[in-house]
Amino acid sequence: MDIALLIIGFILMFVGVLGSFLPVLPGTPISWVGLLLLYLTKAIPDDWTFLGLTLAIAVMVFALDYIIPVWGTKKFGGSKWGMIGTTIGLLIALIFPVLGFFGIIIWPFLGALAGELINKADQKTALKAAFGSFLGFLTGTFLKFMVTIIYLGLFIYKAWEYKSDLFPFFN
Repeated sequence: MDIALLIIGFILMFVGVLGSFLPVLPGTPISWVGLLLLYLTKAIPDDWTFLGLTLAIAVMVFALDYIIPVWGTKKFGGSKWGMIGTTIGLLIALIFPVLGFFGIIIWPFLGALAGELINKADQKTALKAAFGSFLGFLTGTFLKFMVTIIYLGLFIYKAWEYKSDLFPFFN
């Protein structure tokens, strides 16, 4: 059973890394489940503090992924309308993944742009706010990628540390 948990956990770690780029998959929570499966093996001692801390980080990064583009819009001079447009664009990208991976970039950008234009902003201000939304997306993606890579490293480190307990037939 330990081998099955290890293999499924390892697969989830890679799916989590992919999920840091694909908007359909929640990358950090999936990677965390991979860590959890590793700690559910009999070979790895329970460390609920570690699992609780990594879960809190995964949930925080998951939430920030939806908040950061809105912050980016505001930081680059966007108004309330631009932030609303960004949020609507994110929702459209999630509910109707028409453009696939690029939809999660394009829809918030277009939403911020439309929101600013509705607010009667000039084109320069609207484009600047939309660019802020795009930078927010890139920041969120980078953050997710870094956390999932760190979780993968922790997974490999812990599995390697207890390799003789996980694979007793190799001793």
